Amino acid sequence: MSELVTRVNSEKSFTKARRRAFFQRILGFLGKEEPGELLSFDEVRHKLPIRGQHYAGVQVIPIDRIVGSVGRYHDFNRAFMPLNPSLRERWRRIYTAAHSQEGFPPIEVYQIGEVYFVRDGHHRVSVLKALGATHVEAQVIVCDCPVPLSPDVQPDELRLKEEYAIFLERTGLDRIRPDQRIEFSIPGQYIKLEEHIAVHRYFLGLREKREIPYEEAVAHWYDEVYMPIVRIIREENILEKFPGRTEADLYLWIVEHHYFLREAYGREVPFEEAAIHFAENYGHRPFFRRLLDELMDTFSRGGSRDET
Repeated sequence: MSELVTRVNSEKSFTKARRRAFFQRILGFLGKEEPGELLSFDEVRHKLPIRGQHYAGVQVIPIDRIVGSVGRYHDFNRAFMPLNPSLRERWRRIYTAAHSQEGFPPIEVYQIGEVYFVRDGHHRVSVLKALGATHVEAQVIVCDCPVPLSPDVQPDELRLKEEYAIFLERTGLDRIRPDQRIEFSIPGQYIKLEEHIAVHRYFLGLREKREIPYEEAVAHWYDEVYMPIVRIIREENILEKFPGRTEADLYLWIVEHHYFLREAYGREVPFEEAAIHFAENYGHRPFFRRLLDELMDTFSRGGSRDET
């Protein structure tokens, strides 16, 4: 390809990429699915505990797992289409380099969980994305963080991630049970889990007539209270009836529903019965969805009622 043709194509490609970014933004305004914003690495680092980092060498990584940036998250959208017209000249030079024999060096990224944040190489990612590439060579620095990040994470979810990090820091659950994954779809819920653990610790101490170490109480609550209810949710496919919600959401609602049923019937109610009753009465039905939202709002302001 001649230099002139490459230069012309680079201009056309940049214009096309900018047009795509524009229409993606319009789709967002119309409520349609669109790529969204890049995450700010500095904001993520501020909200989530980074316990250390190490260099993991040069790797070939999926471009669709690059969700954030160090310092340039306003210049590109999540699809790495350019948002700023001032990027034109640099973008075109990278496009030309991509079609040369020399190519260009690996980009540099930070990795947190399943996702990557570009430290150096934003234009390279943008050009490769526009050319249809699915992977890119990168120097990877892995950040050790107890809170998982997945490729679909959005900026407004960082508050939930921050609350999750605080919960793990206070309870040590990620050290005690490394396979745990307790995530909510609404804020303000982790404090209730801490209340559940405290109540469970109290009653466990009465039953065993001894002071229960906090970490032992956390492990016992997770193994004997939380996970049995989660297993019921999975076995009965209850989550399917509540789109957009999580197992942790349902755990709290089922525990609260269990309390109401116990009060209404005047007898002990198995959690499996409470879970099925909750799903049958509140899942997939518009009226009950509205009621569930009201309950959810009430629960977010209230606390636990009894032993869990």
